[in-house]
Amino acid sequence: MSGSPDNPDKRFVRILHLEDSRVDHALVKFALQRSQLASEVVLVDSLDDFRRELESTHYDIVLADYHLPGFTGMDAWDVVRQMKLEIPFVILSGAIGETAAVDVMHRGVSDYLLKDSMHRLSHVIERAIEISETRRAKAAADAELAESRRRLAELAEHLQTSIEQERADIAREIHDDIGGSLAAVKLDLAWVGRHVEEGDVQRHLGSAMEMLQHALGASQRIMMNLRPPILDQGLVAAVVWLAAGFERRTGLRVTVRRSSEQLDVRREVQLVAYRTAQEALTNVQKHAQAGAVDIDLSDREGVLTLEVTDNGKGLDAHALRKAKSFGLLGLRERAAKVGGWLDVSSSPRGTSVILSVPLQSSSNPDNAAQADEEPHDQGDFV
Repeated sequence: MSGSPDNPDKRFVRILHLEDSRVDHALVKFALQRSQLASEVVLVDSLDDFRRELESTHYDIVLADYHLPGFTGMDAWDVVRQMKLEIPFVILSGAIGETAAVDVMHRGVSDYLLKDSMHRLSHVIERAIEISETRRAKAAADAELAESRRRLAELAEHLQTSIEQERADIAREIHDDIGGSLAAVKLDLAWVGRHVEEGDVQRHLGSAMEMLQHALGASQRIMMNLRPPILDQGLVAAVVWLAAGFERRTGLRVTVRRSSEQLDVRREVQLVAYRTAQEALTNVQKHAQAGAVDIDLSDREGVLTLEVTDNGKGLDAHALRKAKSFGLLGLRERAAKVGGWLDVSSSPRGTSVILSVPLQSSSNPDNAAQADEEPHDQGDFV
């Protein structure tokens, strides 16, 4: 707020005074002069003049009598709210009952002051302006924070989209280049094996074929992890396949329970659920020291729910924060983008990662019977 012409460092206050008594208006000006509050006070005595002044001139605060001819100070407050002005509003009245005072504050007026306490007027004005400025600053900060969060969410979405595209490109290169080259080498080795009978050569060929088969399997597994075509067979099949591969690699028992064999889920939601299960299993392998994992997949009550629970040692607060800061934070952003949310809880009895996504429609509303259980000794869906 700019200072007064005589003292640039001193707060200068423009006041709009709604009052029908010239004597009371003079008392207000006198009280402000005695308190040495640099100010300009403009008097109006009707709602029309009050509105015109607010429309044409900037004021720092409004002082309004409560009882006025044909209307009240609260009618003036309604005008301020209708104009959507962020301006402090103080009721300055000769007499106001307790009920009216409570109503005044309840309706959002900055403050009220009795006219026989005029010596406190400058303090009330300064405090009301300070509170108003603080509220405006907070509103601006909240708006800036909301904008930052929106931009962060957009950035997270862009990064996730870029990651999925990069994964798809890498998977395609592995399939077309590395996979094709390995397959050609396998054919050449097989040809050599058919035309050479020397024992040492055959032993080396056998060893090379084993290594080659291992490389083919690894490239296929990497390609599936990067871009899972198994999702074309549905979310249930994809999660079962993911769990089966995890069980074979780690030796941990994994049990999948599902509400039905086919879940009516949009492709983008399927991908979020698949990546959530993938990340949760990766965290189990890295941190949990678990002996078993349970995966529950359900579309009951119009909500897709994926819960991955282990019986490991749990995560301490530091490890949980670290996990949330990287992989799981990205999953939270993904879940939010499809209208869902992610919850992570941990205790000494284990950790649980729960994804929930409301579904737009459910094609199987009646299959919420007993959940199936399936151990994972089945082959890959490859």
